Amino acid sequence: MFVTGLVLAAGGSRRLGQPKHLLAYRGTTVLGATLDMARGCGFEQLLVTLGGASAELRDRVDFRDCQVVENEQYASGCSSSIGAALGVLDDRAEGIILLLGDQPEVTTGAVARLREAAGSSLLGVCRYDDGVGHPFWFRRHVFDDLRGLHGDKGVWRLLESGRYPVREVEVAGDVPLDVDTWEDYQALLAGANEGTGA
Repeated sequence: MFVTGLVLAAGGSRRLGQPKHLLAYRGTTVLGATLDMARGCGFEQLLVTLGGASAELRDRVDFRDCQVVENEQYASGCSSSIGAALGVLDDRAEGIILLLGDQPEVTTGAVARLREAAGSSLLGVCRYDDGVGHPFWFRRHVFDDLRGLHGDKGVWRLLESGRYPVREVEVAGDVPLDVDTWEDYQALLAGANEGTGA
């Protein structure tokens, strides 16, 4: 099955006050680490949406093997990034796995489990020990629904709408941190240090 990975990294980092995707993490940046993981997933197409800090990100992040999509409407919410990405989606794509550019602790294993277990379903989410989280799976049949989303929580509204059954795929551990505030970033670093014994 032809699967496209879509990494959302167009946000303006309003709460943080500086581009969160460029914060240092594990010898690279938050976005750099996320893309390193995504490249290891074997996607047939890998898209990355940029917006708020596009020029800085292009200067400092390695985008090899990625197709960068500029979202000029990024301020209206992440749904606009999904819409922009759908405009360059490969015609062969049977599904999309949605990832957040500020969530570098998502693993290739979680992506693989989602792809394998939810691939025949219209919608899929990861069920962690403490709740539901990314990555998400969307089959081709719901691409038109994705195009119609608006705002920051559009994807969640689709998943919770009851219009389609949602396959929950069990993944060990807690929902990976996404970085919206300095407190989130400090917690992310603390977790990384624990993992290295620092």
